[in-house]
Amino acid sequence: MKSIAQTIARGLDLPTVSLTPDEAARHYVSPFMARVYGFDAPVSSAHTQDLLGWSPTHPTLLHDLEHGDYLATPAVGVHPNVALARFS
Repeated sequence: MKSIAQTIARGLDLPTVSLTPDEAARHYVSPFMARVYGFDAPVSSAHTQDLLGWSPTHPTLLHDLEHGDYLATPAVGVHPNVALARFS
């Protein structure tokens, strides 16, 4: 989650700040979601690749966010500073 938020913020030229789950719960999100975002939960597709004989051929999410044009035009009606302030 942190890498995703940092990549999006970098593309929008916005600063980021790390919060503890308690700080996030007090100011930005529900206590439950603050704990979920605070988990160290690395993921891997290795089991899926082995099970299905699948090999990813497309860019990773972070690569796609970094090099795609998604950040060129903000979503209609949503100011990027407002959308990202909750997760930075």
